[in-house]
Amino acid sequence: MNFNDFAEKYPEITDCLKRARREHRLAHAYLLHGDTAEIRRDFAKALAQLAICPESKADGSPCGVCPICDQLNRDVYPEYHTLNPVGKAWRIQVGDRTNPEPNTVRYFEELFYLTSTSGADRKVGVIFDADRMNTESQNAFLKTLEEPPPDSFFILATGNPSALLPTTRSRCQSITLLENRCRFEFPGAKELFTALYKLQFEAAGDLPAAEQAAANIIVLSRQLEDQAEDKTDNEWAERLAQAEEMDPAMRKRMEKQVASGAAGEYMRVRKYFLGAIHTWFAQVYQLSAGAAMAHLANPEMFDGINLPRLPEEKALSALQEADNLLYNMYFNINEELALRSFCMNVALKK
Repeated sequence: MNFNDFAEKYPEITDCLKRARREHRLAHAYLLHGDTAEIRRDFAKALAQLAICPESKADGSPCGVCPICDQLNRDVYPEYHTLNPVGKAWRIQVGDRTNPEPNTVRYFEELFYLTSTSGADRKVGVIFDADRMNTESQNAFLKTLEEPPPDSFFILATGNPSALLPTTRSRCQSITLLENRCRFEFPGAKELFTALYKLQFEAAGDLPAAEQAAANIIVLSRQLEDQAEDKTDNEWAERLAQAEEMDPAMRKRMEKQVASGAAGEYMRVRKYFLGAIHTWFAQVYQLSAGAAMAHLANPEMFDGINLPRLPEEKALSALQEADNLLYNMYFNINEELALRSFCMNVALKK
């Protein structure tokens, strides 16, 4: 989506932003609250275009065709820097003060105090899932928010702004773009919904069928980790190739960063995977209680599926098992065992 697409969907918000750009009153930092990762990612890019496009239109909107807008559209603008949670804890770490590692707040900050070698006039920094910064990380970034480097523009994107410190929130202008629904577009989502249908509607009281449904869901869960590693390896491919010429210590440090990035990407997608499981059972329960399909937040889950109507008590019992699964998965447990126990309980519980 480009800025014009958002202007059609959120005209009041985009009109205010265009007016601010036209009158040279754009803030140096914005707190973007969106309830899907996709809208946060896409609008961050559109907002960057609005802020730094050198050929903006008379109404203040970005032209969309200049070299800078084109580079932002193609994800190749050299001074568009992002920071994401990493590691199994899925956190944004503060980093070492004297020798900060990539994917840390202090490394991210340093990028804005270095002279640009690309010829780009302005630098853009986006912190995705900013609520994953702990208190130390937010306090470390506070000075940059208070006294930003020249020609810098920051966006803190989050689905949970209340998790940020008041001092962080107060130094940003807020933008809220809510769809009041989730998007489950991770690899294997359609296969997961098919497996959940078989678990809930075909495996009741049938141990072999329940085991097969569990096996299918576990396979999809394992694939998420492989896909996260592949995605991270692709993103780091060029730097990893260059690392062959580095000394062993530097190469080991980079490999550690790649592993941390892959773990963070897995934890991000895992959250949506578990959320999809819970949403499936929540919506089946809503239907059993008399809700209309058109009133569900994610009716697309059931596309192409002839969904029987379950007794409300049975649908509620399955939803409670999904609640228990999410609770258990927050702890350091065997994920395969947790998923298999969940499937057995859904299928065999009377």
